[in-house]
Amino acid sequence: KVVPIDKSSTILTILLALIFLHEGVTAGKLFSVVLIGLGTMLMITRKNSQRADTGQAETHWFLYAVLSAVFASLTAILGKIGISGVDSNLGTAIRTSVVLAMAWLMVFITHTQSGIGSIGRKSWVFLILSGLATGASWLCYYKAIQMGSVSKVAPIDKLSVVITLILAVIFLHEDFTVRSAIGAVLITAGTVLMVL
Repeated sequence: KVVPIDKSSTILTILLALIFLHEGVTAGKLFSVVLIGLGTMLMITRKNSQRADTGQAETHWFLYAVLSAVFASLTAILGKIGISGVDSNLGTAIRTSVVLAMAWLMVFITHTQSGIGSIGRKSWVFLILSGLATGASWLCYYKAIQMGSVSKVAPIDKLSVVITLILAVIFLHEDFTVRSAIGAVLITAGTVLMVL
């Protein structure tokens, strides 16, 4: 449920690219944005739960997912402006250093650093693999936005929501509904149309 909301930043990114990068919007792009938006909305489903406190929990994850989408959109726009005239690998390294500093600052602010000793071997392995995947993604993304327009790169990058859905079904045994399938098809169609 979180990934589709986070990846809805595509719509905001395209709008910000129009405003700040003057990339332009065509009827085809608008139609693509509508398809991506509809697909995203279809993939956001409410889970039934017996817990009495689900209202607050639902609000918190949704708020953080929306904030993630806003910040992801700003990342694309600010990155495109900042990467101008800078090697994309160097730009990624600078950005990653800032992210690293922010992450450790949050650990110390929330006093959670003591939990590092209780992290199990399996968690270490998968956190490290996730970090490697993130690094590879960021290196590729920054090279792509340096070479191409943000309004075309962002939808392709956000196609990861469809890949994530498939991997979540295979590895995490999450539900795959007809509604999710239709949402994935719409997101894919919108992305393909955006790039053409």
